[in-house]
Amino acid sequence: MAKIIGNALPNIPWQEKPAGTNSPVWRYSANPIIPRDAIPNSNSVFNSAVIPFGDGFAGVFRCDSKSVSMDIFAGFSKDGINWEINHEPIQFEGDEYITKREYRYDPRVCQIGDRYYITWCNGYHGPTIGLAYTTDFKTFHQLENAFLPYNRNGVLFPRKIGDNYAMVSRPSDTGHTPFGDIFYSESPDLTFWGKHRYVMGTINGDASAWQSKKIGPGPVPIETDKGWLLIYHGVINTCNGFVYRMGVALLDKDQPWKVLGRSRNYILGPQELYECVGDVPNVTFPCAALTDADTGRIAIYYGCADTVTGIAFTTADELIEYMEKFPLEEA
Repeated sequence: MAKIIGNALPNIPWQEKPAGTNSPVWRYSANPIIPRDAIPNSNSVFNSAVIPFGDGFAGVFRCDSKSVSMDIFAGFSKDGINWEINHEPIQFEGDEYITKREYRYDPRVCQIGDRYYITWCNGYHGPTIGLAYTTDFKTFHQLENAFLPYNRNGVLFPRKIGDNYAMVSRPSDTGHTPFGDIFYSESPDLTFWGKHRYVMGTINGDASAWQSKKIGPGPVPIETDKGWLLIYHGVINTCNGFVYRMGVALLDKDQPWKVLGRSRNYILGPQELYECVGDVPNVTFPCAALTDADTGRIAIYYGCADTVTGIAFTTADELIEYMEKFPLEEA
């Protein structure tokens, strides 16, 4: 049995696993939970992140406008399913050289102490990792960008590793990245980042072809007594374009750049209509995971076809058992 290290979350959104389900992850029966027109000017709402807050939940949401301008918005929910998203994007306070907006997308949110840290793909002469914090999801203080361009999918660890803050990310390029590996970095102060370590990369050939083109971190890593559970996305380039699926790996608790295990099978991929049809077809893209330490339950929030937001369920035991049943020997 794997034990999640963290807080109890008795109000975690949840549905029991349907009888006869072979997958370690199962979808909410009423998906998608957030439609593309959730706010008046949104073309799509996807690739968003949520976290427990107060007696409910808060989050940051990628809402592309009807002019298809990319920005992030705060939102709140009592149950983690029904969301009220602000109609205006987040306005960041901070240095004018950093807060100047080019574009913003694919946020994550991570609580460390009494602060909620937001990371996102920030436009600063190309894609890089924006970083900010809030205590109330009303006022947001933007810090220095974590890295030089080009980088995407910056995801903080929920506690320090040793004496330093830690992040995984996916270095990229200025285009629609034709490559992608996951790297680990540390910082003493959330400003200066270094100690970069390679974590894992794509798999060439048919050993695990669903992640042959590029991979990148998804939700905030989940601490367990066996190591850090990392849910991530993997991409294959097919004759009909890219297909995005979810995978899982287990990282060492003290040296998270060391991979202890990795599943050769994906844990969730495009299957339902709302995942296969949309602005970008065939995408399941995870950005957040709620956890309940008492039960081991995990609720994964993911973007569907770059258009709407869905939620799916699993447990720490389900993920680790599946990874052990279908191991990637190259891990």
